[in-house]
Amino acid sequence: MAADEQAIIYKICRPEEWQAAQRARCFRGSPDDRRDGFIHFSTAAQVPGTVEKYFSGQAGLLLIAIDVGALGAALRWEPSRGGALFPHLYGDLSLEAVLWTRPLASIADLRQLAQ
Repeated sequence: MAADEQAIIYKICRPEEWQAAQRARCFRGSPDDRRDGFIHFSTAAQVPGTVEKYFSGQAGLLLIAIDVGALGAALRWEPSRGGALFPHLYGDLSLEAVLWTRPLASIADLRQLAQ
């Protein structure tokens, strides 16, 4: 499946960041997102690598599923880690685009997202 055909992308989020998003009814990004000027997302196949590289050893993380179709032109697919195209949102994430939220599973469980 080509990057622009992905129906669902994912955000890994710390609980306090997601609680703030729920209060505001939109997610404005993590400190890293705000520093970079866009919200970082991953495809199902990219989630395990993202967790291993950026969130290793952190407890209580959440996995947020996002409907790509709800993001419009603010979503761009850009080269990142290893030259792979990653989804980046240039703007706030409306919670209306969120399909579901759940506690982040183990890396082994996450690998099933891509299957």
